[in-house]
Amino acid sequence: AGPEMHFGFQSVTEEERREKIYQVFETVAKKYDVMNDSMTLGIHRVWKDILMHKMNPCPGTLLLDVAGGTGDIAFRFINYVRSVRQRQLQRKLKHHQNLSWQEIFESYQKDKFNSLGDSQVVVCDINREMLKVGKQKAQHLGYSEGLSWVLGNAEELPFDDDRFDVYTIAFGIRNVTRIDLALQEAYRVLKPGGRFLCLEFSHVSNPLLSRLYDLYSFQVIPVLGEVIAGDWKSYQYLVESIRQFPPQEELKAMIEDAGFFKVDYENLNFGIVAIHSGFKL
Repeated sequence: AGPEMHFGFQSVTEEERREKIYQVFETVAKKYDVMNDSMTLGIHRVWKDILMHKMNPCPGTLLLDVAGGTGDIAFRFINYVRSVRQRQLQRKLKHHQNLSWQEIFESYQKDKFNSLGDSQVVVCDINREMLKVGKQKAQHLGYSEGLSWVLGNAEELPFDDDRFDVYTIAFGIRNVTRIDLALQEAYRVLKPGGRFLCLEFSHVSNPLLSRLYDLYSFQVIPVLGEVIAGDWKSYQYLVESIRQFPPQEELKAMIEDAGFFKVDYENLNFGIVAIHSGFKL
């Protein structure tokens, strides 16, 4: 049956955990964004923006976003690269004051067709329902260029070695069955010089805030899950899984064990979430 593992506060086998987590996300996929907003009071958007600024991708960056089914990181990445490209073009045109209107127009037209400067983001998720929701959102919001969707497991990625410039996983590593394998895979698919970035719920350092946070998590979040998504159990699991997740220093050591260098983390909101970063040298 394999070693015992946590599924929230329950003990289950590795296989059961994998199956149960898959079911959780299949169930919550359609309400995932609404629930994120209600649970975090919309702050998850700010955390994801901070992650993007920390990454600071330049045009030409190849990003792998794992467990990114709903596209939140992918869309931010595309917007960020587009705005960098826009600023570059404006600077270029500023330096060429004597260009004719025709040349300026042609420059803009050319740039419009390549607004990402060969940047690409590959969204990889194990859950078909989450990918389906992400694709629908992309269509609705008009994202198509430089974006692809792949069904795949974080512990066994369907990509060649040394392929990506950046690997991100936002609120996903907590739901991976074997974190050590996922980290080894992240290391494998990154190019030398590539960067690993992980945004995840973590452990609160302030004792008073920690008590308030526990109260909110266990008394309010499952109720919200029931009211908004008709699903108490999935949200109870999500809250419990945060408590079972390794604290900041422990995760940092695991990332180093996978081979990453210059590993550090930044706590946001007193450690409610943390962004871990490392490089493959």
